[in-house]
Amino acid sequence: MNTATAYAPFGFRRDLHRWQQLVTPAWVAGLVAGVPLVAAPANEWRLFEIGFSASDAFARGHIAGAGYIDTARFEHGPLWNKVSDAALGRLLLEHGIRHDTTVVLYGRNRLAAARAAHLMLYAGVADVRLLDGGFDAWTNAGLPLRAGRAHRYEPAADFGAMVPVHPEYLFDMPQARSLLRQADGALVSTRTWNEFVGNTSGYSYIDAKGDIAGARWGRSGDDDDVNSMTEFHHGGRMKAAAEIRRMWGAAGIHPEQHTVFYCGTGWRASLAFFYAWLMNWERIGVYDGGWCEWSRDPDNPVICRAHGADRQAFGS
Repeated sequence: MNTATAYAPFGFRRDLHRWQQLVTPAWVAGLVAGVPLVAAPANEWRLFEIGFSASDAFARGHIAGAGYIDTARFEHGPLWNKVSDAALGRLLLEHGIRHDTTVVLYGRNRLAAARAAHLMLYAGVADVRLLDGGFDAWTNAGLPLRAGRAHRYEPAADFGAMVPVHPEYLFDMPQARSLLRQADGALVSTRTWNEFVGNTSGYSYIDAKGDIAGARWGRSGDDDDVNSMTEFHHGGRMKAAAEIRRMWGAAGIHPEQHTVFYCGTGWRASLAFFYAWLMNWERIGVYDGGWCEWSRDPDNPVICRAHGADRQAFGS
């Protein structure tokens, strides 16, 4: 297909290498309605709302045909790291997801959907798509909701590949330590300014304040909202790729580096990862444990910049 015509009428982004993976409400509506689509799934597709303890809200109104998966199926306390590879594989099969299934995700909290998207890519689902702007974008477009139970897809017999297909997309603590010593490595904090400099830990269940010594500040959102990634969005949708590249570049974060994102427990980092993936940054990952895990080990280097910290020094 001529890519000059592929962006209309469904509003795909011209500035993204993986433009098919960031879908619009109009495209999702067309998918559900069964109309001809540009960038149509090559094989079977699945649509899911991803949420945290949001099943009641889902039942009151959701996109027709959507299944529901709670983030508790992808991660577990106390560190909120991902479940085992075996458990992740079983979860995908339970919901009819193979490596060659097109999976379309959205959330009332877009970070929840991004968390699932990252872990599905890690597992090996090749075609993962995210609704730009999430549930809010759907309702703001005036599109209908359906009440009732989640759609249940037929379970899959096998994934068709060994989980994980992309282990490089997920970093553990020893790998994060090693990255800090790597000349072309960038461990990138997507925590708020107040978290990054140590004014707050950001979470009721994280006591320590500060951040990882040697990390770069990749920006986040509102200073007092750990569910915000407003510095990456305009009107609720992903900002232009050039704007995000400039923002990261000012902080010394560049596409040729080995770039690994982290936050408190992985949600915000997953959205930054997904946007970098859309822009075709090739050496990227998420440090799953983030500040929650790092801060619990007294041998890890930390820094608290709260007094006299200057945003300008970190690319602001």
